[in-house]
Amino acid sequence: MAKVVMYATGVCPYCVMAEKLLLIKGVEEIEKIRVDLQPERRVEMMSKTGRRTVPQIYIGDTHVGGYDDLSALDRAGKLDALLEG
Repeated sequence: MAKVVMYATGVCPYCVMAEKLLLIKGVEEIEKIRVDLQPERRVEMMSKTGRRTVPQIYIGDTHVGGYDDLSALDRAGKLDALLEG
């Protein structure tokens, strides 16, 4: 399974929903980077993604985007293949 990295905060409902969807899909480990606890990591996230909002999700080397993007991939039937790496 591909490595999953998620930039998140502790109070973001979309982060929680993204994590739940990934767990349902069989992801056993999500590397969470808490940008609310490490502000320098938010700067890193914005530099890498061009986005300010969380979550920002990477599956392997692919920037998926936020929860809406992740959910859209799942509805399109493309998330499983991406997770398989």
